[in-house]
Amino acid sequence: MYGRDPWGGPLEINATDSATDDDRSRNLQDLDRAALSSSRPLDETQQSWLLGPTEQKKKKYVDLGCIIVSRKIFVWTVGTLLFSAFLVGFITLIVKTVQRHHHGHHPPDNYTLALHKALMFFNGQRSGKLPKHNNVSWRGNSCLQDGKSDSSSAMKDLVGGYYDAGDAIKFNFPASFAMTMLSWSVIEYSAKYEAAGELNHIKDIIKWGTDYLLKTFNNSADSIDSIAAQVGVGDTSGGSTTANDHYCWMRPEDIDYPRPVYECHSCSDLSAEMAAALAAASIVFKENKAYSKKLVHGAKTLFKFSRDQRGRYSAGGSDPALFYNSTNYYDEFVWGGAWLYYATGNTSYLQLATTPGIAKHAGAFWGGPDYGVLSWDNKLAGAQVLLSRLRLFLSPGYPYEEMLRTFHNQTSIIMCSYLPVFTSFNRTKGGLIQLNHGRPQPLQYVVNAAFLATLFSDYLDAADTPGWYCGPNFYSTDILREFAKTQIDYILGKNPRKMSYIVGFGNNYPKHVHHRGASVPNNKIKYNCKGGWKWRDTSKPNPNTIVGAMVAGPDQHDGFHDVRTNYNYTEPTLAGNAGLVAALVALSGDKSSGIDKNTIFSAVPPMFPTPPPPPAPWKP
Repeated sequence: MYGRDPWGGPLEINATDSATDDDRSRNLQDLDRAALSSSRPLDETQQSWLLGPTEQKKKKYVDLGCIIVSRKIFVWTVGTLLFSAFLVGFITLIVKTVQRHHHGHHPPDNYTLALHKALMFFNGQRSGKLPKHNNVSWRGNSCLQDGKSDSSSAMKDLVGGYYDAGDAIKFNFPASFAMTMLSWSVIEYSAKYEAAGELNHIKDIIKWGTDYLLKTFNNSADSIDSIAAQVGVGDTSGGSTTANDHYCWMRPEDIDYPRPVYECHSCSDLSAEMAAALAAASIVFKENKAYSKKLVHGAKTLFKFSRDQRGRYSAGGSDPALFYNSTNYYDEFVWGGAWLYYATGNTSYLQLATTPGIAKHAGAFWGGPDYGVLSWDNKLAGAQVLLSRLRLFLSPGYPYEEMLRTFHNQTSIIMCSYLPVFTSFNRTKGGLIQLNHGRPQPLQYVVNAAFLATLFSDYLDAADTPGWYCGPNFYSTDILREFAKTQIDYILGKNPRKMSYIVGFGNNYPKHVHHRGASVPNNKIKYNCKGGWKWRDTSKPNPNTIVGAMVAGPDQHDGFHDVRTNYNYTEPTLAGNAGLVAALVALSGDKSSGIDKNTIFSAVPPMFPTPPPPPAPWKP
């Protein structure tokens, strides 16, 4: 019998072999030596069969399952990859560190710098007991008897709020509009306020205003019959020498004359505007649920009063009519209704705001020289932009779509009217748009238009819409933003006089601002009613700087007279500065940050009911 010899030859096996075990062992050893001495190389398998221990060799290949690669190549490849990953990570870390360092020292843009200043104006206008962090060294507590000193007033605690302008009168009508505008800007651009480090500041400013507005009516009631519309009097007609807020020139801290309270019992415009202010603020403070709920309740009460007791707050030759005369109250119905809808989600407010008859009375269907001009008196343009937002992002459809489409179309027309290619409004040679057609105090209207233009541009961008049509011509959203920039740049100093119209911004700004607190020295001397006249009439600059105040502005020829007694040039106002703040924050920072699309809809329920779940699978 022959078997295969694994060592390379035939092996004869005799079944009858009778050799002893010793012989067999000896023969095997001989065979082992023969195999080892053979000149034929052994593969690894054959070597493993040897009885003696073998030398372990380092493997030259690596089995990766799907492929076998050389160990050297494998080690070199893995090492290269690890080194490359480390190098990339190290370089990325350096780049990010450098960018962060660079960003930290990158100077903010002019709009952000001006925003810091413009907000400080409101600190300088505070009435009542001032907070410790007011940061206006020459201001102190003032008018702590407001309400109490007028025995006929139903509201006895009217301490607080804001002085309107260069005087010490507290007008609810323009102050409410100012708070609404500030709240709107926070709702849309809270991220920009945060980036500028001003979010808490602007919220403090708004709350100071809304806290006071809540004092001016019975905010815990569901129905009211009066509002404290104004504290202080300014009428000096007929040569009156009665001490009041316009006849006297005194620091607010030194006022000792009576401050009457003007109450209204039929004031649809004022109460609807106050409702708008509280409703908008309730969205700003939605995280503070108790305060937000209080604001919403007050807004509902005020709006009900505006609808139940129809009339203008400034009718009948009242003191408000001399300074902040309201021409209509239907625009406040649309404006207030829109804000209450956003604050509550109650569609009855949206139905009212989109009622054609109300829109008609508000002037939505006819032009006129002031069409599209947002102001403390006429809020229609703002309401149209606000409701266009609803159509762009939620599109509620029937029965609101027809009026919302109308408002959207009219907003587009208003934006067209702002462009230089159209002749709706003239411009000065320096480029300032004349929204009030050459009348005095133009800047308050310009800043409102700059805000609306930037905001509508951001709405379109957020809706992935590159522009809008003016007749057959299509215009990019960048055109609107450029309009806003040219107007605000003019105010910041890019004008023929190289004059900044914001106090404290730049080097060349008004030094004789029409402002009692800023013009009377804070030298521990109390100047009486007429004793302050010398500070009113002096040609010396104001001893105190009312930082951030936007003055009334230049005339239609770009001329400006820095004269304290000429309020048409040098007096700032709450409403004007509110529009300025809104425009500045809208233009500040990076355009890519855009608006906050969703916060304003926080209280708005889904436009359409949730569809029912699908039916259960059919079973035979």
